[in-house]
Amino acid sequence: MVDIADKVVVLDLDDTLYLERDFARSGFAAVGRHLEESHGITGYAAECARLLDEGHRGTVFDAALAALGQAVIEVAPLVAIYRCHVPDIALAGDAERLLARLATRASAIITDGPAQTQGNKVAALGLYDRIGKVILTGLLPEGCGKPHAMAYEMVEQWSGRPAAEHVYVADNAAKDFVTPRARGWATVQILREGRIHPCTAPTPDHAAHHVVSSLDELALG
Repeated sequence: MVDIADKVVVLDLDDTLYLERDFARSGFAAVGRHLEESHGITGYAAECARLLDEGHRGTVFDAALAALGQAVIEVAPLVAIYRCHVPDIALAGDAERLLARLATRASAIITDGPAQTQGNKVAALGLYDRIGKVILTGLLPEGCGKPHAMAYEMVEQWSGRPAAEHVYVADNAAKDFVTPRARGWATVQILREGRIHPCTAPTPDHAAHHVVSSLDELALG
């Protein structure tokens, strides 16, 4: 167990509270419905899911169109549908249990990504009513996503507590932990089965203080 008693619990979103893969599949389904209705194309969502499972990331939409013989279709409108759709996603079981335990505790979210996309996820998961402070870095000035310090400073200002009384729970050691560590926060990395990113730390300063496989391993005291 990792003891985070008496700390302000700050959470990442994707692959921390739910599986980002589920959002991707929800988005693929939304784009697939559009393509079927507008172009009579079938099988797009399944092809995207197959490519994602094989490790494709930024090229999924183009590759799926090419595989279906539809490479002439413009990708940008499909990306917009993907990013703006209302997602069909759910909290992981351990995340639901953690939030129940945090009901009377100060808690916040810091999440990167397009603001509308991330806001739709937060709303779909019912987190606006359960989390004290939600920071969508997509609403901050350009360049202020993680690992920039602005979001962490905003949490400290909101909580009114010293940096050392905060803990950041997230998944991606490439960007999530280096800044809160430098500020004196505790850090916990969750490595979920089925996560999208490899989540490896490029330097020791990027690594979390603790690594867990379930949020049930967090002891709130």
